[in-house]
Amino acid sequence: MNLQTERISFRRYGDVDFEFLHSLLSDPEMVLYIGEGKTRDREGTRTFLEWIYHTYSTGQAFGLMVLENRSTKSPIGHAGLVPQMINGREEIEIGYWISKEYWGAGYATEAAKSLMVYGRGLGINRFIALIQPENTGSKKVADKLGMTLESEIVLSGQKVQVHSVSW
Repeated sequence: MNLQTERISFRRYGDVDFEFLHSLLSDPEMVLYIGEGKTRDREGTRTFLEWIYHTYSTGQAFGLMVLENRSTKSPIGHAGLVPQMINGREEIEIGYWISKEYWGAGYATEAAKSLMVYGRGLGINRFIALIQPENTGSKKVADKLGMTLESEIVLSGQKVQVHSVSW
């Protein structure tokens, strides 16, 4: 995938990104609404990185990608088209995490919109976002993508709202 926006370049994770990923996963504010809301140690980060690598095996277009600021080449978060199995149905989630020092600057919306356009070009006509009910920032991004609340499910022991958009 060769994807970029005005401010962001997307690229696959590599082992060189371990420390960046660990900085996200070990920060309590970053993971508050991710999974169980628990930080990960270095071993947990390695496991998560291996999961990211595994998602790459589902196709060139899928998996979380490092988001880099195009001007500085600094990592600012990650986002991607992530295959999910929700209630027995294969779904494509637009996932996005932005490092907290970049919150509120529109990076999540910019990345997610770009992923939606990219995915539509691949023939994907439905996208979801899995958002914990208290995560107002992610809900705002989903709204800007034209997503609406479809249902609430329990995923890994957490209440999660399924927001979706279809064409």
